[in-house]
Amino acid sequence: MGLIDRLRGRRGSSGAAGKGRGRRGTLDRASGSADLSHLEQFVATRRGVEGYVEPRTTVTETTILLVAADGEWTRRRIDGPETARKLSRDLAVPVYDAQITGYPQRMRDWSARQKAADKL
Repeated sequence: MGLIDRLRGRRGSSGAAGKGRGRRGTLDRASGSADLSHLEQFVATRRGVEGYVEPRTTVTETTILLVAADGEWTRRRIDGPETARKLSRDLAVPVYDAQITGYPQRMRDWSARQKAADKL
């Protein structure tokens, strides 16, 4: 069983980990292996990455926002806060609750630089 399978809670056909997967209360799609692969690649190719767990809403599933040391960031869906925290542990990335800590200023600065560069 690979890292992605472990994070998604798959235990094979006899496991009980998939129970309740049919319950969907948002308008968003569920996370997939491409989402997890993207997050792993982001961490592997950047330094100083931190994770920020964003709660599920009526429109969007739980997401994790990864922010690199230079402020570059990416956001992907994740199967829940527990999965986000496990992913962060497995990738050795500190993780915070975005509702409590907010987002780092370097992320906003990076986004502003990107927007300014797009106008040129």
